[in-house]
Amino acid sequence: MARVTPSKLLNFISPKIHLYSRVSKESCNLPIVTALGQSFQIRERRPAAPKPRFPLWFLKKERVQYNESLTVDNKNFIKEVSHDKFGPPAIISGLSTYDTPSPLKEQPLVKGEWTENTKRCGLITRKIGCYPMWDVKGRLIWSTLLQVVDNHVVSFIPSENINSERKNRKAKNPLGALLIGAESCDPQKYTKEYCGLFAGAGLPPKRFLSKFFITPNAKIQPGTPLYATHFQPGDVIDVAGVTIDRGFQGVMKRWGFKGMPKSHGVTKTHRRGGNIGGGGEKARVWPGTKMPGHMGNKRRILRGLTIWRINTKYNVLYVQGLAIPGETNSIITIFDTILPLRKKKQAPAYFPTFYPSDLDDPLPEDLYENSVHHFDAPTITFEEPK
Repeated sequence: MARVTPSKLLNFISPKIHLYSRVSKESCNLPIVTALGQSFQIRERRPAAPKPRFPLWFLKKERVQYNESLTVDNKNFIKEVSHDKFGPPAIISGLSTYDTPSPLKEQPLVKGEWTENTKRCGLITRKIGCYPMWDVKGRLIWSTLLQVVDNHVVSFIPSENINSERKNRKAKNPLGALLIGAESCDPQKYTKEYCGLFAGAGLPPKRFLSKFFITPNAKIQPGTPLYATHFQPGDVIDVAGVTIDRGFQGVMKRWGFKGMPKSHGVTKTHRRGGNIGGGGEKARVWPGTKMPGHMGNKRRILRGLTIWRINTKYNVLYVQGLAIPGETNSIITIFDTILPLRKKKQAPAYFPTFYPSDLDDPLPEDLYENSVHHFDAPTITFEEPK
C-alpha cells in the first residue's frame, strides 16, 4: 500500500478549496483548517461589470454636423415642416417639448385584465433634487424628486421577437417589451435611421430610450403619453441609475478603511490600505481583496422605495430616501418593485396606465400618501374654550 505523504495530501486538498472559493456565494473571512493544521482563507469574488451589448433597437443616433450653408429662409422652412408634422414647440408641465395634438395613429388597444403575475412598464425620469416632508406625527421624511420627462410609448416588441434574438429556448412565461422614449428633440439633430424608430408612432425623436419587459396583458398602444400618475402615492418601486463617477480613489474613500495613524512614527502611509495578503501557502493576493481603483459610474438598482407624494401639474414624484443613484439632473428609470413581500397584491388604480380621458374631473395638483402631512393643512389646531 502506497504511503500518503503530507505534501501529496496538501496538493490534493488545495485545488478543491480554491474551487470552492470561486463558486462560494457567501462572503466568509474565516479560515478553513485542514487535517494538517493549515488554514485557507475563502472570500467572495466581486462580480465584474456586465459586458456592454447593443440593444435590439440600436441604430446610429447622431452624425457629424457639417456646415450645410443653408440660408436663413431655408432654415425657417425646415422648422416649419417639422412643426407642421409634430406640432409647435411648447412648454408642457415645465418642460420644453412639442404640442402634438394626438400622436395615436390607431385606436388604443383593448385593456387587459390585471393578475398577480402581471408586469407593467416603467417610466423615465430626471432627478431634480431633494426635499423634506413630515408625516402626520411630525417626523421628518426626506425624499428625492423625480420628474417624468415627456414620456411616450415608442413601440411594442412581441415576446417571439425578443426570444428569437436573445435565446434559443422557449421561455415558460414569455414577456414582451415596451420601448419608452423621453424628451422630444429637433429631428435635425439625429440621423434618418434613428428618426425612423418614431415614425410608426407619429412622434418626434426622443433623446432617451429605455426598454421595459412586460406581460402581454399590459401592452400599450405606441404613441400613448405616460404621466406621473402611472403610479399612485404609497406604491413601492425600484429605481435604476448610474452612480456618480468619482474617478480613481483610494481605499479610505472607496471602501471606508480607517487608514494608518497620523503620528507616532508613521511616515507616508497615513491613507494606505496596509497589508493585502499573507505569506505561507497563500503567497498571493486573494481575488476580491479591497484595493484602490475606479469608483462610481456603475448602474445600480435601489429596491423597495415608497412614493410619498405626486405633483400632477409638473409630473413630479417624491420618492423615499436620499440614496437614489446618480447626480442631480441625471436620468433615472423607475418601475414596480420585484420584492416578493412588497410587490402589488391588488390591481393598480390605472391599468395598464393612466389615461386622462377616463376621468370626469381633473385630478388635484398634489396627491399624498396617507401617513404624509398635507402642506395646505393646518399643523396645530386649538379647540375653542367652552
